[in-house]
Order: sequence, then structure tokens, then C-alpha cells
Amino acid sequence: MNKSNLQLGISILLSSEDKTSLLARQIADSSSTGTTILLSGEIGAGKTFFARKYIQKLLSKHGVIEDIPSPTYTLVQTYQTPDSEIWHADLYRLPSTDDITELGLSEAFGNEICIVEWPEKLKNYLPANAIYINFKYHSDTTRICNIMCHDEEIMNGLKLIIKKFKNEL
Repeated sequence: MNKSNLQLGISILLSSEDKTSLLARQIADSSSTGTTILLSGEIGAGKTFFARKYIQKLLSKHGVIEDIPSPTYTLVQTYQTPDSEIWHADLYRLPSTDDITELGLSEAFGNEICIVEWPEKLKNYLPANAIYINFKYHSDTTRICNIMCHDEEIMNGLKLIIKKFKNEL
């Protein structure tokens, strides 16, 4: 596996929910079993919105239309597809990193599709090939989205997705 630094990330401006939704759907189109996405940013910056659109796109590939609740209180919500499970975790209320193993999340990394909000709670459990997406407020309606990955091959794929994304704006 070819490794690269996180500094090789991409920054894009998301000026609406429609653009955030488009980005989530395009990344979902390239996701497969073993994909892990780590979403960070302030409360209300767009993590859960992105996760919902990402999961809805993955499910729609199999003809499933489902409301995607935030797992803020349940910590983890799973969705079954014929190919794999989709794990949506919100670790904001996670009491201890010891609970990550108990939740089964560490086993899901690399074996399922995982999207995790508040990944800083993972500490030593961070998956090696995770895609990091950080949302920062730019204004009331716009966000700066930084996308990074240690894996050079995955990062090159993300660059192609962003190029396509920018062409569709």
C-alpha cells in the first residue's frame, strides 16, 4: 500500500445543502466494503447531513429508501445491503474509548462501510485508510470542506471525484 501525508488534502467550498448532498452522493458512488469516512467539524457544520445523504445514496443503489436518523443517542446505527453493512456512528456522547470495541466498531473498520462523526474520540482506533472530511463554517450557508486520506490511491480517487463534482456545479 502506498502511503501519503494528510497534507495532500483537497479544500472545496460548499455553498448550499444541494452541493453538500451532491458531494456525499458522489463519494458514495465510489465507496465499497472497507471504506471508512471520518467526519469532523463543529456542531451544526454539516456532518450528519453529509452522512444521511451518503447513506441514502448507498441504500438507493439497492432500491432501499430509508430515513436516516442521527445515532447521537444510540451511538451506532447499521443498515444492511446485499453487499455489506453500513455503520453510521456518532461518537459525540461516547463515554470512553474502551467502548469502541464493545460497540463492534473496531471490527467493522475494513470489513464494512463505516461513516463516523466525531472521530477524534477514536484515538488509537483510527483506521489506516480512512477518508477524513472536515467541515468548517465559512458563513451561515457555506462550509469549507477539507478532504484528506493517508492512502495515495484513495486520495487520487478522491481527486477525480472532486474534479467531477466541480464540473457539475
